[in-house]
Amino acid sequence: MIFIIMSCSNQNDNSILLQKRIESLEKKLEESYKPGFGEFMSGIQLHHIKLWFAAQQHNWKLADFEIHEIMEAIDGIQKYETDRKETQKISMILAPIDSVNNAIKNEDEAMFKRSYTLLTNTCNNCHRSNEFEFNVVKIPEGNPFGNQDFRVNAGK
Repeated sequence: MIFIIMSCSNQNDNSILLQKRIESLEKKLEESYKPGFGEFMSGIQLHHIKLWFAAQQHNWKLADFEIHEIMEAIDGIQKYETDRKETQKISMILAPIDSVNNAIKNEDEAMFKRSYTLLTNTCNNCHRSNEFEFNVVKIPEGNPFGNQDFRVNAGK
């Protein structure tokens, strides 16, 4: 009988220790860094610009890298920003991204320009529908990345 009582006591102690451990881990998770919506959008903007210049130089490998970086950021938004109303509408950008992706795979400059324009317009439509109409995206006119060469095989 004493063994049963001690066994139950040990289980209660273990349960209390486990519960404290769970609470400690939950607190650490709550306090850990999580990128905000603005950080994701700023990253997308940078990759949007680089995507344009890569394609203009027919650097399709770099363009492929950049479109996938945009896709990663969108995945991050959908994973970490679930409580934002903007996240509910972000799927409108998926079809234009697929179109850009296909243009890159086909190394088709004309298709890329059409798809990129559609992507850019869709970004602006999403901004307007979320009351961020003041944030207007456009096709880049000048390269702000003076420290990156977008030409194919530039480093060789």
